[in-house]
Amino acid sequence: MRKIRAKSVTGGVAEGEAIVSRTAISFTGGMDPDTGIIREPGHELEGRSVAGKILVFPTGKGSTTGSWQFYAAYKRGHAPRGIINVKAEGVVAVSAIITETPMVHDLEEDPFEFIEDGDFVRINANEGYIEIRNKDGL
Repeated sequence: MRKIRAKSVTGGVAEGEAIVSRTAISFTGGMDPDTGIIREPGHELEGRSVAGKILVFPTGKGSTTGSWQFYAAYKRGHAPRGIINVKAEGVVAVSAIITETPMVHDLEEDPFEFIEDGDFVRINANEGYIEIRNKDGL
């Protein structure tokens, strides 16, 4: 398992299957809070659910109502289990804070170089690192 240092945005530990986007995500209009499915037309995750996954994406975008949309998805059981950002921004950080979703950013290495869809990822936001086991078990 590969271990990478990261800066914590929120505390907690979360683990699960990674879902990866190299494109910013808006929770306002970009994610259906009733399903966790990304619905932004043309987004690389369009039609895929982030529910219960470790969501890896560069940063958030969009309206401040995104935190409310994320909270609604969380209350309905359709939010990601954890978040890894290249650079945290306010809406995503607030989303993680109000739902106590473990979140890290500013990793010591580019996450897109070593995390792929389906990899197993463990976020330890309490101690500031992530661990990755690729989907092939390596």
